[in-house]
Amino acid sequence: MLGTGRALPAHYYDQATLIAAFRQHWGTRHHNLDRLERLQSNVLVGGRHLALPMEEYPGLGAFSAKNDAFIRVAVELGEEAIRAAMAEAGLSLDRIDLLMFVSVTGLATPSIDARLMNRLKLRPDVRRVPIFGLGCVAGAAGVARISDHLRGNPDHVAVLLSVELCSLTLQREDLSIQNIIASGLFGDGAAAVVMTGATGPRTAQTGPAVLATRSVFYPETERMMGWDLGDSGFKIVLSPEVPALVKERMAGDVAQFLADHQIPREAIQSFVCHPGGPKILEAMSAALALPPEALAVTWKSLQEVGNLSSASVLLVLRDTRNERRPPPGSLGLMLAMGPGFCSELVLLKW
Repeated sequence: MLGTGRALPAHYYDQATLIAAFRQHWGTRHHNLDRLERLQSNVLVGGRHLALPMEEYPGLGAFSAKNDAFIRVAVELGEEAIRAAMAEAGLSLDRIDLLMFVSVTGLATPSIDARLMNRLKLRPDVRRVPIFGLGCVAGAAGVARISDHLRGNPDHVAVLLSVELCSLTLQREDLSIQNIIASGLFGDGAAAVVMTGATGPRTAQTGPAVLATRSVFYPETERMMGWDLGDSGFKIVLSPEVPALVKERMAGDVAQFLADHQIPREAIQSFVCHPGGPKILEAMSAALALPPEALAVTWKSLQEVGNLSSASVLLVLRDTRNERRPPPGSLGLMLAMGPGFCSELVLLKW
């Protein structure tokens, strides 16, 4: 990995302001506003960036209006994130050979990566890979799939871009527990990672390297997380059984992955984990017997910007690299879970 970048919308609101707006909107229909506030406070998010100014959301009635806003803002944030990542890598934009775009919060054809080809004036032979539907796992999965590509094309420079504008999926008339929790948990933003293969460019900022990856699919779990698509757009599917699945499967999956590469569990010195929410992080800590400081960067990201779906684990990667600064040569593990239900494991060497 040569560089990372992020782009967060300018419209930031603390959680108290957002909860007050939801109380006002749902006040005539929800019989227990105090419970609504507790549900949204319990996600432990301090504030979030929104794609649009808060006062513009009531006017987004039809799905088409929300999706038009997604396309416009995704292109803007995507450009900013890619430019930041390439600048950190010390590379010009014409060095990009592969551009992979992941998102689960909006639809576009031509895809966002195609629109960025023109905006960034990328080479016409750049290989594009737009991926929709992986949800929260797509950040880690994208890193893994790019590493696969770079093993076959070791001189290439590849960029992974994630843009998630979760606020544009809000179902304003849905009073289900799942929607109320989601409306307090998910935020908006973009992240980009620049990667290269064994014979690609190196800079003073180079690291970490991807040593191995593992995909795990859990059969018969489709209704644990995802979307139901209707006239009003994306309606959240979010099962309360997700933390239980994490406790049941994560320890064994990690142990098997590491054992297959003859790596003892105690050799892992850093964890880059997706901030799915407090209950999921607590379940992950318990399953892997982690000390409190192991997920400090992940908890900090959750508190500062919320869950940004696929972009979040890339922000945690960036913050781990810039703030935690794992010792050179040490091993780390990137973890994320998402719709399917599935998980993605990425072994890192700093």
